[in-house]
Amino acid sequence: MMKLNKKAVAVITVLMMLAFCLTGCGGNKADSNNNAQQGAAETRLIFASGGTSGTYYPVAGAIAQVWANNIEGLTVDVQATGASAENLNLLNQGDAEIAIVQNDVMYYANTATEGFSEAAPNEGFLTLGTVYPEVCQLVVDANAGIETVADLKGKAVSIGAPGSGVESNAKQILAAAGLTTEDIKVQNLDFAESANAIKDKAIVAAFITAGAPTTAVTELATSNDIKVLSLDEATIQSLCENYSYYTPYTISADVYGAAEDTNTVAVKATIVVKADLDEELVYNLTKGLFENLDAVAEAHAKGAEMSLKGAVEGVSVPLHPGAAKYYQEQGLSVE
Repeated sequence: MMKLNKKAVAVITVLMMLAFCLTGCGGNKADSNNNAQQGAAETRLIFASGGTSGTYYPVAGAIAQVWANNIEGLTVDVQATGASAENLNLLNQGDAEIAIVQNDVMYYANTATEGFSEAAPNEGFLTLGTVYPEVCQLVVDANAGIETVADLKGKAVSIGAPGSGVESNAKQILAAAGLTTEDIKVQNLDFAESANAIKDKAIVAAFITAGAPTTAVTELATSNDIKVLSLDEATIQSLCENYSYYTPYTISADVYGAAEDTNTVAVKATIVVKADLDEELVYNLTKGLFENLDAVAEAHAKGAEMSLKGAVEGVSVPLHPGAAKYYQEQGLSVE
């Protein structure tokens, strides 16, 4: 056996270490490439919703879970927010990819009107689909002799918090009935404040835009004689013709224990996405939602109010091409 001197042993040792490193590094590079390929197949999106005590947040959670269960490689993180206006800003800034908003508020943001008149038009989002109605309710003291919107003239009326979507709805409904805010004694109150003011006889009516039944209205009805006023057919037609985001809506008599159904209008809670979100991804999101509405309904009652047909009603900002493609395949008009 050849006997190696110390110098030869040292050289061999170094060569073996280099070979090991090269082999190891080569293996790590391959693993890294594999991991990168796996990572590329994963998609993570942020879904801007609303406050944790509101409706948007749990509805968004139900929808996000349905997407995760039905779209391979997708994770959707639901983010609590200040709702519609903030959500649209998050999309525009690139801090979220999906959001749930009122279709009237998104129209105002997109066209820089109403409460957004001092900002530039927000064109950073498009519609995936409308999901459920948020009802315009005119709650009145049943003993105040108010039978039509025109009867509000000269009366103390809450039209919602300043700058709110409710305030815009109230002004538009008044205008459709031939009135302006100068014809009434305006009070800018939120839902709870409006209910208390009616209870205390400080006002005779209040505009409220929310899903029906609305807790503030239900609770008020237990202590006061109230009714939710029907809008006449001409007023409903005028609103729907002049504003793309309104749709006719009937509140069933049993919702508030009324003697008959109430005819009014509603805006729509709407899913919107970043305008530049991948078309195939948005197609899959649309398909994943509207082909699994039963699963949404199991998680939240609002899911039962969602429908494929309803998804293209009250669209106030154009559909994303990916969503439009899916609806067209289902035979729906997306004009």
